[in-house]
Amino acid sequence: MKISKRVMRYALENYKGVKHTTLNPEGPGVVRIHLIPPKVTDDDIGPSVVILNGQDIVPLDVSWTILLSEFIDEVNKYSGREVNEAEVRQIMKDTCRRMRKIYPLMPSRYFTSDIQTIMTTFRQIAYRETVTEDIPHMSIGEYAPYMKAPHRMDLMVSAMTKDDRWHCNLQCLHCYAAGQQHASETELTTEEWERIMDRLKEIGVPQITFTGGEPTMREDLIELIEYGQWFITRLNTNGVRLTKEYCHSLKAASLDSLQITLYSSDKEIHNRLVGAEGYDSTTAGIANALELGMSVSVNTPLCTLNRDYVSTLKYLHGLGVTYVTCSGLITTGNAKKEDSVSLQLTKEEISGILREAVNYCADNDMEISFTSPGWVEDELCEELDIATPGCGACLS
Repeated sequence: MKISKRVMRYALENYKGVKHTTLNPEGPGVVRIHLIPPKVTDDDIGPSVVILNGQDIVPLDVSWTILLSEFIDEVNKYSGREVNEAEVRQIMKDTCRRMRKIYPLMPSRYFTSDIQTIMTTFRQIAYRETVTEDIPHMSIGEYAPYMKAPHRMDLMVSAMTKDDRWHCNLQCLHCYAAGQQHASETELTTEEWERIMDRLKEIGVPQITFTGGEPTMREDLIELIEYGQWFITRLNTNGVRLTKEYCHSLKAASLDSLQITLYSSDKEIHNRLVGAEGYDSTTAGIANALELGMSVSVNTPLCTLNRDYVSTLKYLHGLGVTYVTCSGLITTGNAKKEDSVSLQLTKEEISGILREAVNYCADNDMEISFTSPGWVEDELCEELDIATPGCGACLS
């Protein structure tokens, strides 16, 4: 499609970085919107993507990107307070006025209708309702040529060992980070991590994940998350330290999502695999986060001991968990040792477990992803209608 001079000029002047706004920030129906513009060349403007609540990625064409960009600018003029109906009308009026400068032949009613469609669609996606618009699928690989910066950066804020001592509150049998060359690097200070986040914001990385080691071992983790409010923020944790008070602090710091590892709904199996009495604390942590309305996904690395994954899914469904991920073992660190290797599943076994899990999730309104490339065939993922896992190290 031919790009008009006005549109090209707008993109060159305004596609500078990520824009974001949060709707209903204090309510149970929060919708956090991050608009990520593409790389612009002299003769082409690719699609943008929107990330909703740190997890759902929605592609947008050029005209809707510009419309949403202008709408976000107008909404953010009222940041920090509730807007009334008159102010909503003014936001729409000002958005249309600015759009007419770019699309002078387009009546304002079309802009109004389109922004209503966009926001309705975002709400439907965020609330897990039936989406009435036909949204095309775009993989991260397909979008890669248009990316201006990586979509995500993992921040290893906590080392596996510290002062020559093990620095995690669990000792997981399959821990892929244990004994790794860089797993025992000296931890950066609060100020050093803040400078890194400043640089990531400058280059346009929209999402950061706080990981480790076990990131909750850092006493300044809440402070780091709060400093990173500009980003979509995720925390990968074993859940042991997720008390009610700690979850309140995470939510107050505007953490977008949590990924918590639970090996099994069987207490004995979970504790054996984590090398400690961690089951009660982890399951309580999951419940505490859900009670506060936080976005929670639960990850389960699969092995022979926890191959009855459907039982774990039934337990998680009872807790109110909607999003789950599972994986094969990452065969580095402890997972290269005989105690772990002896529990490794075959590709065929994982395929059978995954088939049962996907069917259970489909029947119980849960969403599941398999995250280990190479462990299952692409054809199985297509058959089960789940995303084919891929290595995102050079893409995301």
